[in-house]
Amino acid sequence: MPADGSTMVLPPDFLLEFKGINTYYGDLHALKNVNYEIVRGEIVCLLGGNACGKSTTMKTIMGVVRPATGTVIFDGKPIETLPTSERVRRGIAPVLEARRLFPRMSVYENLEMGAYTQKRGPQFNEDLERVYSLFPRVKERRAQLAGTLSGGEQQMVAIGRALMARPRLICMDEPSMGLSPLYVEQVFDIIQEINRQGTTIFMVEQNASMALSIAHRAYVLQTGMVVLSGTAAELRENEDIKQAYLGEMQVDATAKMSAA
Repeated sequence: MPADGSTMVLPPDFLLEFKGINTYYGDLHALKNVNYEIVRGEIVCLLGGNACGKSTTMKTIMGVVRPATGTVIFDGKPIETLPTSERVRRGIAPVLEARRLFPRMSVYENLEMGAYTQKRGPQFNEDLERVYSLFPRVKERRAQLAGTLSGGEQQMVAIGRALMARPRLICMDEPSMGLSPLYVEQVFDIIQEINRQGTTIFMVEQNASMALSIAHRAYVLQTGMVVLSGTAAELRENEDIKQAYLGEMQVDATAKMSAA
């Protein structure tokens, strides 16, 4: 405590930062001077319409797309020039849009692929048991070809594969896409549990109602620019967000889920 008796306020513990990021596809300016700050231990969701830059954000984090200008900082160090494999080694794992499993490989083999940056040994078995405890259905299907699973089961495997890398940050691109309502609820419950276990999550999600019901904070993108940010509670009450992304029925559902 300072000598004057006041309480010392520590700066936020940022795990991931975008500072002035500009990303292009040829002449198309996809991300325009974008700034994000993801605090360690948070769930942060990224909202926006089609072609606004959400997936480009995830590709920029993973190194699939390189920014023309600006800095991406992970755990205090710039990573914008690093290859994807090195970013995974440092603790970032993706859950890709549309799952992107290896369909002709078994569920177990897909999980093995998630641990390719880790040394095999007791740690691998621990991580595998963690995945199986989170997803009992995945354990039941471990010998089955991944391409024969339902969409919800494939999403569970995709999340499990990311966890096998022992990430500190998971970047999820549309985790509810193509899932039945039952699986959507299960997946979002699991996302919360993974976060409670200590993993930070940055999530792109079209289902704004569900995303804001579990997130701590959110950003809104329009045509490659951040136009709004704040706590999830603030954005749920924002009239522009209600009209653009929620609708009255979804807002009511969000409120009920938050109160549950």
